[in-house]
Amino acid sequence: MTLTPRTGGWIEVICGPMFCGKTEELIRRLKRAQIAKMKTAIFKPMIDNRYSEEHIVSHNQSRLESYLIDDVTEILDKVDDAEVVGIDEAQFFNDNLIGVCQELSANNTRVLVAGLDNDYLARPFGPMPKIMCAAEYLDKLRAICILCGEPASFTQRLSKDAEQVVIGETDKYEARCRKCYQHPEKL
Repeated sequence: MTLTPRTGGWIEVICGPMFCGKTEELIRRLKRAQIAKMKTAIFKPMIDNRYSEEHIVSHNQSRLESYLIDDVTEILDKVDDAEVVGIDEAQFFNDNLIGVCQELSANNTRVLVAGLDNDYLARPFGPMPKIMCAAEYLDKLRAICILCGEPASFTQRLSKDAEQVVIGETDKYEARCRKCYQHPEKL
């Protein structure tokens, strides 16, 4: 049984590799809040326009309307009186994410954050390690390894691109287990 605070806000983090269902879980939690007649505000970074500029969208095409923002501090201007705030693709924001989430939760807001915990080199990604430590609740999801079918915690980049951020889908990435993951620097 999970206990939630009766008063005040809190931070929940949903993390894991690509294709593990992070956005799907974020959407599920936000829809439940909406069913409970709670006011929600949802945000995603400007860089993530793969499916839509007006929605967060999961790989299976579930979607919820969202704000597209360039800087995480914009959330504080747009959140109005939302009781639940959702932030998708949080790894693309800077460390200001932690302060924004802490300010929101201190003001009795439930904050849901979803993002990749590691990049394609299996290194901690953006502000995710810090927000994971600041959260009251943390769910690390796993995908299914595309090669062997085991639980997967790694994101394998298929292209030779060396930048940390390369937006893509199954054309550029696969979920891999520890055994099947091949570190790009060792290829």
